[in-house]
Amino acid sequence: MARLRYVITLLIACVSAAIAGQARAQAPEKLPVVATFSILADFARNVGGERIEVTALVGPNGDTHVYQPKPADAKELGAARLILVNGLGLEGWIDRLIKASGAKAPVVVAANGIKPQQMREEGRLELDPHAWQSIANAKIYVANIRDALIAADPEGASAYRANADTYLGKLDALDKEVRAEIAKIPPGRRQIITTHDAFGYFGTAYGFRFIAPDGVSTETEASARDVAKIIRQIKASNIPAVFLENVTDPRLVRNIATESGAKVGGTLYSDALSSPDGPAATYIEMMHNNIRELSAALAT
Repeated sequence: MARLRYVITLLIACVSAAIAGQARAQAPEKLPVVATFSILADFARNVGGERIEVTALVGPNGDTHVYQPKPADAKELGAARLILVNGLGLEGWIDRLIKASGAKAPVVVAANGIKPQQMREEGRLELDPHAWQSIANAKIYVANIRDALIAADPEGASAYRANADTYLGKLDALDKEVRAEIAKIPPGRRQIITTHDAFGYFGTAYGFRFIAPDGVSTETEASARDVAKIIRQIKASNIPAVFLENVTDPRLVRNIATESGAKVGGTLYSDALSSPDGPAATYIEMMHNNIRELSAALAT
C-alpha cells in the first residue's frame, strides 16, 4: 500500500511538472521594448501590460536632456523589438546611440501628431519637448504607442486596444480632477517660478503662467542678469511661490525665493517620474502630485 501511494504521488508530480512545462512553452515571449525615459516607459507599460517587457534608458529622477548613455544601453537597444522616443529634440543623444548599437527595431516617435509649442532659449526659438505635461497630449502618446505595439506584435492587438482604452479612460478622469483642483486657485495666483521651462504645455492647457530662469533645457544655466530680472518680476507681479523640480539643482530656486520673498512650494515632477516608493511613480501619480503641490501653495 505504501508503495502504491508512492507511485501515485510520483505520477501526480510528473503530470504536474509536464503541465507546468507545457504552460511555460505555450506562454508567449514578452516583447522587449526600450523607451528613452521613465514617463514614456510608464505609458508603454499601461498599454502593453503583460505582453511586453519595458526598459527605460533614463530612469526615475533622471534628466533626459543631459543624459550620458552607458554601454549597457546599446545592448538593450540591440535586443529591442520596438524603440520608443519622445522626439521634439528631447533626446539629442538617441540617434547616435541607436546607430552605435546596431539596433534593427523600428523607432517610433511617441509625440507624433502633437502640435509643438515653441519657446525662446538664449535668443533662439526652440521646440518645447515636454508635451506630456498636457493630459490631452498624453492621450496622443498612448494612441501612438498602442499602434506601434500592434504593428510590432499583431497577435496582441486586442489586448493592446483594450489596455489603451482602459488607460485613456483613466486619463480622462485625471484631466477632470486636475481641472477641478485648478478651479480652486484664483486666476491672479496662477503664475509661478520653476527651475527650468518644462511646464509650457501644462500652462497652455490649464491657464498657468510658468516663469523659468533656465530656459527650455536643463543644459542652459541662468545668468545673473536673468535671475535679477526674475526677482524683480516676482516682486512686481506679487508671484506667491517658487517651486523645485526633481531633475534640477534646488539651490537656484531657493536663492531666488530668499532674495524675492516668495515662498518655496513643493517639488514638481517635470521630466521624470520618482522612484517606485516616491510620490510620482507613475504618470497619473505625477500629475496628482504636481496639482496637489500647486494647489497647496497657491489656493490661499
